[in-house]
Amino acid sequence: MRKLLPLLLILIGAGAGLGAGLFLRPAAPIAEGEADPSAEGIAPAEDAEASPEQLPEFVKLTNQFVVPLVERNQITSMVILSLSIEVTAGGTDLVYAKEPKLRDEILQRLFDHANTGGFRGTFTDADNLVILRKGLTEVAQNVLGDIVKTVLITDIIRQDN
Repeated sequence: MRKLLPLLLILIGAGAGLGAGLFLRPAAPIAEGEADPSAEGIAPAEDAEASPEQLPEFVKLTNQFVVPLVERNQITSMVILSLSIEVTAGGTDLVYAKEPKLRDEILQRLFDHANTGGFRGTFTDADNLVILRKGLTEVAQNVLGDIVKTVLITDIIRQDN
């Protein structure tokens, strides 16, 4: 009995691990031509039917943006953002070629947003982020032209002192 208990515990543990692995494994990929049962009633995305040449490219800007929040002539918080830009196919090189000008214009827009109180309170509120994204997209389109579809906020954090 003394030697049987450890063996029994090992078998129970292995069985539980195997069961959990089978239960938590990812769903099998859907073969071409089969309907996706989880997507019933959902229209396919626009880009799903586009040829690879028409698919947008996502360009991650190389460094984060750091925006100080100032109250009564003192820095009270810092907002740190990471941004990506959705551009038409082939637009990546232009983004990197004009990145210094683009970063300058984006940083100015972020400072304006901070100075109008956009990063105070619940700064991650959907309405605040929509305003910020639209402003950043406008700036990117002014610098890069019509290749810009939108600016994506990939990370945002506020560090209070």
